[in-house]
Amino acid sequence: MAGAIGDGPQRFRRVDRLKKRYEFKQAQLSGRRIHTSHFLIVVLPNALQNTRLGITVTKKVGTAVQRNRIKRVVREVFRRNRQLFPASHDLVFIAKRGAAEINYGLLLSELERAARKLQIEAAR
Repeated sequence: MAGAIGDGPQRFRRVDRLKKRYEFKQAQLSGRRIHTSHFLIVVLPNALQNTRLGITVTKKVGTAVQRNRIKRVVREVFRRNRQLFPASHDLVFIAKRGAAEINYGLLLSELERAARKLQIEAAR
């Protein structure tokens, strides 16, 4: 059905996600790290046409409700602001303590500040 909600270029598809444990481990072992106040972002080039996102939130960060909310906010910022992220890279967001208070606007401003570092690390 053409024009259905969620069909546009902003859709967060299965191919945009890191799903397997070995994909997360590979990024964490070989990727470049960028620290923000609420996240550690690991950047690793991939051989695909798209940028993939993985999110790690441990129990140290908060309750299940808080952890799921953090993941929803990160996915939403990624989905709506793909231009901030380097093309053809795997990104793993690892939440730090204190990330439970983050909201969409705060995360977006944090990523806009980190976008330059992301592009520099992607070029290496």
